[in-house]
Amino acid sequence: MTFSIVARAPGAGGPRLQYGIAICSSSPAVAARCAHARAGAGAVASQNITDPALGPRLLGALAEGIGAPAALAAALQSTPYGEYRQLLAIGRDGPPAVHTGARALGIHATAPGADAAAGGNLLADHGVPAAMLAAFENAAGPLAERLLLALYAGLDAGGEAGPVHSAGLLVVDAVSWPIIDLRIDWHDTDPVAALQDLYRLYAPQVDAYVDRALNPTRAPSYGVPGDP
Repeated sequence: MTFSIVARAPGAGGPRLQYGIAICSSSPAVAARCAHARAGAGAVASQNITDPALGPRLLGALAEGIGAPAALAAALQSTPYGEYRQLLAIGRDGPPAVHTGARALGIHATAPGADAAAGGNLLADHGVPAAMLAAFENAAGPLAERLLLALYAGLDAGGEAGPVHSAGLLVVDAVSWPIIDLRIDWHDTDPVAALQDLYRLYAPQVDAYVDRALNPTRAPSYGVPGDP
């Protein structure tokens, strides 16, 4: 009932890594339960029959410098229901890690790459994650935009077996909070297009929101009625 991609890429203006995830599902509010990322640590998707606690558990291990494969193995050892879970994880360095339990739903697949991993369940086609990964790897530009391109590629490859209704985009950078955390919790027809529209509205303001938090004296004006 979900397909997603987790990834890392250098942030704008330096070698600092950004981490992010794009996700889509037939279920409502998928990003609220399944998308996890932490600045300086990595990104995790906890999906299929979801245990949201596995996301922070994996991120805690990644923050300690444990590689994604070892962090994923430890997380699976900590739960008695690993056969129900699908997990994707990427850390600061080394390969990403993926897991699909034996009791995953419907057609399921994963596609790990060098700096990203895609996966899904209840898919229309086994090739959906591979199409997502290829789109991400072949794209240039900001991490958020590459993740959205991957989400569209998943849809074009068939997406879920049925209609999708929610989507999310989460990106972390140098600050402790997400610089992008956008969600379409329910859309009757096209949550990915709605997420793309929301990103286009939000993207020009990302740096300004960070500046307002770190140093309001250097932040731009709000550009709204009543703003001096």
